[in-house]
Amino acid sequence: MIQKLILGSYTRKESKGIYSIELDAEKKELNHLVTMIEEGNPTYLAKSKKETIYTVSQDGTFGGVAAYKKEADNTYSFVNRITEEGAPPCYVAIDETRQLVYGANYHKGLVVSYRINEDDSITLADRIEHIGNGPHENQTVPHAHFADLTPDERLVACDLGNDTVYTYDVSSEGKLTEVANFKAKPGTGPRHIVFHPNEKTAYLFGELSSEVVVLSYQKETGEFSQQQIISTLPEDFNDFNGGAAIRISKDGKFLYVSNRGHNSLAVYQISEDSLNIDLIQHISVEGDFPRDFDLTPDQKFIVVANQNSNNLTLFERDTTNGKLALIQKDVYAPEIVCVTFA
Repeated sequence: MIQKLILGSYTRKESKGIYSIELDAEKKELNHLVTMIEEGNPTYLAKSKKETIYTVSQDGTFGGVAAYKKEADNTYSFVNRITEEGAPPCYVAIDETRQLVYGANYHKGLVVSYRINEDDSITLADRIEHIGNGPHENQTVPHAHFADLTPDERLVACDLGNDTVYTYDVSSEGKLTEVANFKAKPGTGPRHIVFHPNEKTAYLFGELSSEVVVLSYQKETGEFSQQQIISTLPEDFNDFNGGAAIRISKDGKFLYVSNRGHNSLAVYQISEDSLNIDLIQHISVEGDFPRDFDLTPDQKFIVVANQNSNNLTLFERDTTNGKLALIQKDVYAPEIVCVTFA
């Protein structure tokens, strides 16, 4: 069985934009890296059910989000781009129900919504500017790092700069209204969040603290409350580390995070009530700066993108105990920072 991955990247050096690569599940190998779309710094992307790709975009000193439509010959054609002066977003997500695209802009501390039009183009719907800061040297101003849907189709946004997780109601037109916010421990640096399949628990990754914060989620109010904090690093590791990606298995039994600095994946077993996690494995990513990774749809493999060493790493996953085994390393892929299965 061949599974296709789409890869976003920086284009500072060798990369040309968005790539695809194939995973041969029988041979257990990655191969056939191909340039899909030439785009400036497409560091994060999402694909709609119509197979349109919405991606972070940078054009000179302007940044924003671009749309690319899939054609009959499997190539992608440019639809439109919404940009403004300054840095582009660092995260994009799609809301199929309301036909919206969300963006989080790290450098501007902004959460943005865009309407998807009938021709797959986007138009600006709303923008929210965060305020506040934190005690870490990287927290002098707000840094919105994530904006995506909750299980009940609110919007949750993580701000690394002010240690806050925001919950927004979203109108059919994309208007955002804050309904709740959770203040993490000062210096946590909230980066990404994932929800348990039971829709009652979420797992927040602190980039600056290298910790996972287990949160209960109240659908009635959109509020989060803290249940547990656990480190993603070995006790004897004292060098630099920045937390990056966080993923959960479909069965809700295992949680995975990537450590940039320690250059590892940390694997956690999730308790039956979902409110506690226990570390069960650290494994080297066989590269430098694992910015992102993803589980295959069948949950049998994990592919890691190592940004600084320009390589992908393939792990086989034991679906019973959640642990990983190295299968393939040194798969060339330039400046990759986003991994998603097509």
